[in-house]
Amino acid sequence: MADAEETGSPGARRARWRLPLVAGLALALAGGAGGFYAVRSGLLPAGMAQDAAGAGAADEAGGAPGRAAAGVDFGAFVYVPVEPLVISFADGGRSRHLRFRAELEVPGSEAPEVTRVMPRVVDVLNTYLRALRVSDLEESAALLRLRAQMLRRVQAVVGAARINDLLVMEFVLN
Repeated sequence: MADAEETGSPGARRARWRLPLVAGLALALAGGAGGFYAVRSGLLPAGMAQDAAGAGAADEAGGAPGRAAAGVDFGAFVYVPVEPLVISFADGGRSRHLRFRAELEVPGSEAPEVTRVMPRVVDVLNTYLRALRVSDLEESAALLRLRAQMLRRVQAVVGAARINDLLVMEFVLN
């Protein structure tokens, strides 16, 4: 009889080993969330120092374009305008138009080369924008997504090292 009391029922044994597991998982999640909040809000300086060091290392190593560190000299960049585009859409029987104008942020030494291949840039942007639907343009995060896609396409045409960023100057859907 004492042996049956020590081992307990199978359900009680299962519950005994699950309780520490569930409690440990809950504490790990709470600790992770608290650590994330502390680093993200600036309560712990480790996250900010790591971000600044990582961004500087990525820029020196030819890292991701479009990522600017705190000490970037913006005087080294020039802005090359892209000719304005007007894209027409047929939206259920009524005609809608998108007016789009942008500028490319390029290193000063690369501006003549980027200007020389501007017809290719206009072609790739025109082709991409004409492939969209009106519903793609009306989403709340549409401009961010479209800007990233257009930058990627322009960098593929011109070269990633030549284009630092694509700045949207006008994006009007009539």
